[in-house]
Amino acid sequence: MVDSQREAVASWPRPYFRRAGGTPFLFYVLYGKAAQPLRLSRSKYRCTGVAPTLDLMEYGPDRHPEIVRSFLHGILWDRLKQENPALAEYVAAQTHCTIVRGTYPDARTLDDFRNAIGLLTCMVDAGCGAIFDAQMFRWWSDEEWKREIFEPAEAIPRAHVTVLWSNEDDDRTRWLHTRGMRKFGRPDISLHCVPEDQHDAALDLCNRFIELQALGGVVEEGEEIRMASLPEGMRCHHGGDLEDPDFNNVHLEIRWPPDLG
Repeated sequence: MVDSQREAVASWPRPYFRRAGGTPFLFYVLYGKAAQPLRLSRSKYRCTGVAPTLDLMEYGPDRHPEIVRSFLHGILWDRLKQENPALAEYVAAQTHCTIVRGTYPDARTLDDFRNAIGLLTCMVDAGCGAIFDAQMFRWWSDEEWKREIFEPAEAIPRAHVTVLWSNEDDDRTRWLHTRGMRKFGRPDISLHCVPEDQHDAALDLCNRFIELQALGGVVEEGEEIRMASLPEGMRCHHGGDLEDPDFNNVHLEIRWPPDLG
């Protein structure tokens, strides 16, 4: 429940906003059992209400216990066990999880997104010790979540989107692509055939598009890339669909000029 205090809560504006036709979508899994009832303080959690299209689904020993362990397998889980064994041990020991999943309107502010972050932080304070962000493939400890996501008190789009990279088949160039832009109702970014020595410039491009789109911007079909650190002739093309396993989202396809790869 949201308390009745009426302190002003700072808005999270989208200064580049243009309606894009996408629907922002969130998907988080919290491990541990939050004490009830939740005291969702407006002033403490910067939350003015939870979007009615955002669902909270609790699972445990008496309700679909298989859901609790359904995220504890595969490459992401193996990576967590290797990189943060203490967090993996905590998650593996839990018998309860809560999935927070749903949409919010594509609007001129990210206030609904801010409210969702407030809700998730309240649940952390109430006893959930880990959050799995299923869209950006990231596990957060309670401390990491509060330090990197909640405490800055602003949107910080790059904290909510990850940039992944892998070698192309030729082993000479790389593929950089994002995951997480669906949280903002915008396409993810895919950049193929990046020469190894241009990795940082390509990463800068991805980060610029993350920021632009999350703050409401729209990239048009065929739009040309204009950055001094990148070659001429690169253009953006819309592609994919929400079922694409690489993104779980539509995306902007950008290809490095073939004669420079």
